[in-house]
Amino acid sequence: MKSINKSNITAVILSGGQGLRMNQQDKGLIPFNDKPMIAHIIDVVKPKVSQLFVSANRNIEKYQRYGEVITDGLNDFQGPLAGISKALSVTTTPYLLILPCDSPLVTASIIQRLIDAMSNNDIDLCVADDGSRMHPTIAIIKTQLKDNLLDFLESGDRKLGLWIQQNNSLKVDFSDCPEVLTNFNSPEDMTNDVVKRLLIAQNEKSEAFKFIK
Repeated sequence: MKSINKSNITAVILSGGQGLRMNQQDKGLIPFNDKPMIAHIIDVVKPKVSQLFVSANRNIEKYQRYGEVITDGLNDFQGPLAGISKALSVTTTPYLLILPCDSPLVTASIIQRLIDAMSNNDIDLCVADDGSRMHPTIAIIKTQLKDNLLDFLESGDRKLGLWIQQNNSLKVDFSDCPEVLTNFNSPEDMTNDVVKRLLIAQNEKSEAFKFIK
């Protein structure tokens, strides 16, 4: 068992998508529960890491308030692997925590469980799995995979899930709380009944914690 603390971890928030099903809006900046979606992710990830990058290809100035912005420098939108590769090229810590800007229900406990899985296993990559499918943009990886990913990209592949499966990876079971891994791809995703129940539960938990303090 190895010890992994915040000084060993850099985070990258993937915010470079086109938002096609969100009328081409920049998803990380879309308001949700009174603040931009990316702000929810920042709130839970910042205490867990020593450095934070935002991978974005537009609205650079707006994203700079949340972390150091990195761009993949590629034409068009090349997918999440391009942002991850850029983050690996500038990260100086042994581990890179990866999160999407459009999963604002992710909690600190989800992040900690990923870190613990990496600590407790001889593995290069830990990825979230809800029991039905893998969530490849919610993961923690060893930064030594930088050259491995570059080779994969140079071969022409762009599928993050395939790259994960080709490496020494572990699916971390979140079947006890699959809803918090939800990523919002359309306006309807942000207002469904499951999301409303989760928000109520999270707000009640937050208020209870304040009272205990």
